Amino acid sequence: MNTLYENDTYDAIVVGTGISGGWAAKELCEKGFKTLVLERGRMVRHIEDYPTMNDDPWDYEFKGRVPREEAKRQFKQARTGYTISAASKHWFVDDLKHPYNETKRFDWMRGYHVGGRSIMWGRHSYRLSDLDFEANKKDGHGVDWPIRYKDIAPWYDYVEKFIGVSGEPLGLPQLPDGQFLPAIELNCVENHLRKSLEENFDGRVLTSGRVAHIIGDTPFEGRSACQHRNRCIRGCPYGAYFSSNSSTLPAAERTGNMTLRPHSVVHEVMYDPDTKKATGVKVIDAETKETMEFKARVVFLCASAIASTSILMQSKSDRFPDGMGNDSGELGHNIMDHHFQAGASAKVDGYEDMYYKGRKPTGIYLPRFRNLQDGENLDFVRGYGYQGGGNRGDWSAAVAEAAYGKALKDAIVAPGGWTMGLMGFGETLPYHENKMTLDYDKLDEWGLPTVTFDAEFKENELKMRKDMVEQAALMLEKAGFRDINTYDNIGAPGLGIHEMGTARMGRDPRTSVLNGNNQIHAVENVYVTDGAFMTSAGCQNPSLTYMAMTARAADHAAKNFL
Repeated sequence: MNTLYENDTYDAIVVGTGISGGWAAKELCEKGFKTLVLERGRMVRHIEDYPTMNDDPWDYEFKGRVPREEAKRQFKQARTGYTISAASKHWFVDDLKHPYNETKRFDWMRGYHVGGRSIMWGRHSYRLSDLDFEANKKDGHGVDWPIRYKDIAPWYDYVEKFIGVSGEPLGLPQLPDGQFLPAIELNCVENHLRKSLEENFDGRVLTSGRVAHIIGDTPFEGRSACQHRNRCIRGCPYGAYFSSNSSTLPAAERTGNMTLRPHSVVHEVMYDPDTKKATGVKVIDAETKETMEFKARVVFLCASAIASTSILMQSKSDRFPDGMGNDSGELGHNIMDHHFQAGASAKVDGYEDMYYKGRKPTGIYLPRFRNLQDGENLDFVRGYGYQGGGNRGDWSAAVAEAAYGKALKDAIVAPGGWTMGLMGFGETLPYHENKMTLDYDKLDEWGLPTVTFDAEFKENELKMRKDMVEQAALMLEKAGFRDINTYDNIGAPGLGIHEMGTARMGRDPRTSVLNGNNQIHAVENVYVTDGAFMTSAGCQNPSLTYMAMTARAADHAAKNFL
C-alpha cells in the first residue's frame, strides 16, 4: 500500500473509507484509476488493529462498563448503548473533540478511522424495490427517484456476490431476492411464530435476517466463514462479515493503484469555473494541522451523509456561493433516518427441552406488509418491517434463589424461559424542513464549522408507530404467547444510524442535488454515493443500496473519465 504521498495529482480521489468509500476504492482501482483514498481518522488494519476481538467478559474491570470520567467524553455516542462497553467504545468518536449542535435532538453516531462504521454496522442487507423507488411519485412526498429497480438490480447482484449475504429467497415483490449464501437457521420459537403467521395472516412472512456474513462453503478471498461468536462490533478476525477493512480495501490494495492516507480531514472540493469541473480537494492533516491540496480528474464523496454534505456546503465559490451543487437549495435538507424501538415482546411456554448452538449474528426479519396495494385505507403512508428474535434467558434468576450447594449449581446451569420480540423499523418521509446547517461561530479544533441539526419525526411516523405496536402485539397473541409487553420509545432521528438524504438524487436540477448516476448536476466529475444521495428511505436497512449505487457510479466514472 502506497503511503508516501509523493504525488499530489491522481486519477481519482475517494473521501471516506466506510461502506461506500471502500467500494469506491475497490472499483476505481480495479478499473485502472490511480486512486487517493482519504480518511479523516486513524489507520485500522484488519485483524492487527482489533484490540478487543478475543476478549472475554472477565478480561475487563467494572464488568466491562466504562468509568464515568471516560464516559463523559462520549455522552452523545452513548445514546446507542455501545460506548458504555469497554469492548466497543474505541470505535466511536470523542464528542468533546468532535462536537455538533442540536436545535432538535439528533443522535449522530460516528467512527473516525479506516473502515468507518463498516466495522460496527449491523450487517442487515436488503434490496429496495420499485415499491420504494416509485413511492415519492405516487404519494407526492419528496421528488421522484431518477432510477428504478431494473437500473440497480444488476449491481445488487454484483455486490452481493462479493460481500456474501446469508438469506432465504421469499419471492416477495416488496423485498426482492438476491444472490444468497445459506440462510442462518431460525430457532424453535422463531419457527413457531413463522408457522403462526402463515396460518393467521395473509402475506406476512417471517425469515432469518439477511446479513453480510459468510455462511457455508463458498470461498471468499482472505475471509472465512462465520464462527457464530457474535462479537462482530469488535472487528472480526475471520473476516466473516463484510467490512471495508477485510474486503474492499484489500481488493483495492492488490491492484497497486491505491494510495491510502489516514488523518486527512477533507473540507472542500475545489472548482474550476472555466472547465465547470472539480479539480481536487483541500485537506487538513488531523495531527499536524498542515494544509494541502490534492488534485484528480474525478472525486467520490463517501464520507457519510452528513460529512459529505458538510464538505459540499464548505465548497463555496463565485459559481456556488451556497455550496457546491446547491443550485436547488436542497443541500442539507430532507434528512431521513429509520424510526424504530416500537413493538412488543412476550413469554413463550414450552420448548423447555430445546436450545440453540452458538450466538448467531442475526435474528428474524418480517418484511413490510402495509400499504403494498392501493385501498388499504390506513392513516399513514409507506410502511415498516420487523426485526427481533427468540431466545432463552440465562442463569441470572439464580441470584435470587435461597439455595446453596447442589441446588444452587443446578439452578445456575438451567436456562431460563423463552421469550420472543418484534421491533418495528419504519420509513421516515423526506421533509424539506428536516435539515442540517453549518455554524461558523462554533468551530472545531481544525477551524472548521460545526454541524447543527434541526430534524424530527412527524405525524406520519407517529401514526405508523401506533400500528407497529398494535400489530406486533397481535401477532404474538395469535401465536399463543403470553405476558405481552408493548413499548414505544421513539427517541430522536439518528439513533437508527441510517442518516440519509442530504444531497438527494432527482430528475430535475431545480429540486435535487444529484442526477441518476450520483453526479452533482452542475459538476459532472463529482459523485456522492453514501447515504446523502437517498431520495427516500424505504424501511429496509440501506447499506446494500449504498454499495450497489457506488459500484454503479464507479462504472459510470470509468466510462467517462478514465
